[in-house]
Amino acid sequence: MTSRVPRGRQILACVAALALAGLAVWLQHAILPFSTPFWGLFDYQLDLDVYRGGAQTVWDGGSLYDAKLLGQMDYTYAPISVLVLMPFAFMSFEVARIVWSVGIFVALYLVIMLSFRSLGRSATWPLRCLAIALVAVALLLEPVRTNVWYGQINVFLLLLILADLLRGDDAKLKGVGVGIAGGIKLTPLIFVLYFAVLRRWRALAGVVAGFAATVVVGAVFLPRESWDYWTGKLFDSDRVGAPQTLGNQSLRGMIANLVHTDAPNTLAWAALVAIAMVLGMWAAVRAHQAGHELLAVSIVGMLSCAVSPMSWGHHWVWFVPILVICVDLVLRTDLGVARRALAGVGLTLLILIAFSWRTHFAYPMWFVNRTVPDAYFMGLFFKKGPVWAEWFLVFPYNVIFLGTCIATLAVLARTPRPEPAALS
Repeated sequence: MTSRVPRGRQILACVAALALAGLAVWLQHAILPFSTPFWGLFDYQLDLDVYRGGAQTVWDGGSLYDAKLLGQMDYTYAPISVLVLMPFAFMSFEVARIVWSVGIFVALYLVIMLSFRSLGRSATWPLRCLAIALVAVALLLEPVRTNVWYGQINVFLLLLILADLLRGDDAKLKGVGVGIAGGIKLTPLIFVLYFAVLRRWRALAGVVAGFAATVVVGAVFLPRESWDYWTGKLFDSDRVGAPQTLGNQSLRGMIANLVHTDAPNTLAWAALVAIAMVLGMWAAVRAHQAGHELLAVSIVGMLSCAVSPMSWGHHWVWFVPILVICVDLVLRTDLGVARRALAGVGLTLLILIAFSWRTHFAYPMWFVNRTVPDAYFMGLFFKKGPVWAEWFLVFPYNVIFLGTCIATLAVLARTPRPEPAALS
């Protein structure tokens, strides 16, 4: 915080931010109490257990992609991921879930601080307190909450990508972090196209080099698993899940859920993917040209979720930097009231659409690998509504992607980039 800002205002800003954090935590508990058996925020972590099971299978000499982990789960990530996750196989599940959950909170904080820094803000104490508050607010979003509940890896990959791409164009090894993320989970490789469109060949080469390194390391240490994955399992998207699954927020999932089929029309999907690619890359390139790199990277990240054959809600963690961008615009003192109000509307819509809306089913059901007495599902896509609203309820995250692209193109068509204002 600069010396021009009175200390009293700094303290007031910190207190307000921490009060917001407390309110968000209370609201999280009100939606679904932390102590709720099985459905509480820290009481499941199935995917983390699958990661541990995959690593243990490899350590024991088993076949990673043929094993049914926890009785029925397939391992879907590239071989290098097992080496990264191996330490968790040597922890008890209780220790692993604590370490993993704390890691997600830390990663979220770093993602938010990196995002603010890329927007020109200094790491002041009021900003740090605001970042803590936004961690709590972000946990109210279904993609972020389910990352904690499932014990998912997406927040860590988000941090790796942002830490890599929010550096200057002349940064050494730029793109390598994205390539490593792509070597773990393939969707970040869409940034190859982004860099190709921008003709940023050095960063593109970094992505290719990082990805190639993960393939080579995987082949050296896990040759059998690497052969199985890269020659076969990679192309079986149904290993991740059936297309007609509530929560599949890809364009393919949208078609499958609207038409009620597990075999969505390939031509229709290809047409939607082509439209999304053109719109998403157009908006991202325009944002990049205007100097809004965080926005550009976030749009490409959302695009990767939209065009992927299978995108669970928890893949859409790209809403976190979009959340930061909206908050930054609302707080700017160098913008007009109308612009800040529009940013506030966008922020509100983002939170409402991606909110952890609870749907309770008060009867026993089979959930993944066990019978549960009742179910608490999160996300707008589990809500029932009139038929005319089904298009929105089924794929709300694609609506956020579409809205972000349209807003970006509309605003940047005639508006220069504003200078950052100090947070007081």
